[in-house]
Amino acid sequence: MQKLEHEQAITVSNVTMQYPSSTALALNDVSLEIQPGEFMSFLGPSGSGKTTLLSLIAGFVNPSSGTVSIGGNQIDGLKPHRRDLGVVFQNYLLFPHMSVFDNVAYPLRQRKMDKSQIREKVTRALALVRLDPYADRLPKELSGGQQQRVAFARAIVFDPRALLMDEPLGALDKNLRSEMQRELARIHRELGMTFVFVTHDQEEALVLSDRIAVFNDGRIEQIGTPEDLYYRPSSLFVGRFLGDSNVFSGKIDVETSTFISPAGSAYLTREELEKTDANVMIVRPEAISIAPKTDTNTDGFEAAVREIVFTGSNVTVYMEFGDGTPGIAKLTMSEASKLAVGQAVTVSWDQLRQHLIHDDGLTS
Repeated sequence: MQKLEHEQAITVSNVTMQYPSSTALALNDVSLEIQPGEFMSFLGPSGSGKTTLLSLIAGFVNPSSGTVSIGGNQIDGLKPHRRDLGVVFQNYLLFPHMSVFDNVAYPLRQRKMDKSQIREKVTRALALVRLDPYADRLPKELSGGQQQRVAFARAIVFDPRALLMDEPLGALDKNLRSEMQRELARIHRELGMTFVFVTHDQEEALVLSDRIAVFNDGRIEQIGTPEDLYYRPSSLFVGRFLGDSNVFSGKIDVETSTFISPAGSAYLTREELEKTDANVMIVRPEAISIAPKTDTNTDGFEAAVREIVFTGSNVTVYMEFGDGTPGIAKLTMSEASKLAVGQAVTVSWDQLRQHLIHDDGLTS
């Protein structure tokens, strides 16, 4: 299939959603704009509102208030099939009695296209997902990954304005899931179509997305690139949800240019000193350096090694700082070989790899 030129942003404005059966808000005053051609992921725990927002964009439910627009045109009230959006679900929803070709052709036949157009478009879609040799097979004759590719082909065969996906890889095993992530990224690059992807898998969102919207309790906590969210979270929730973190509570001491916490003190940059209300420091585990504690090695936070776990690509070291704060580091085999469980260590990191935030809900 040729690369498509989609120039219509999806805009969600002040959307609130409450299901009749619930007193809680599924979405609470949510606004965002999905740029044309970008891969946007909705990430969050179960019940955070990410699938509800996808369903609102698709037209499966209507908002209690607020609007959804595509290309500046409000689409609230339009039936799902009138929105010109492709949708892929976790359970594929293939027709078991139809061949792969006929499954993919279904939306085209619903649009009353002629046979030559249908054959051309289906052939291109199957080639894109690399299933052209399987056109005559039934879904039951395919693997789970192949069935998922059929679902992708059917969702894009009619050149929709965007592709919406609700946990589409959730039913696949780890290896197949990784393979399908790479395929999905390739398809997105080749088509240039807007992709909106719902997942609870942090790593999956980081790998695939141009931008990620992190949901929590019906609200969007933060929207940004994977790098922004991982290294510069705006809240403690985002910092903790998007991967492992070392979290230190404390306060800034301007006189000593340090962040003082019960676990230890860290020097701050001039820019960090301006964050006068910061009460949390976050340091990612791959930024951590650990050295055996000696009389001469006094710079850094003091901790004790509690567990050393080999994870294949690295070694995860779990620690406990002096005040009881838990710690985590990801080291190479060579670095970890110098450590032992129960050992007293000194923990340090590059100043540029720490991040300060203010958290209203932090209990000191």
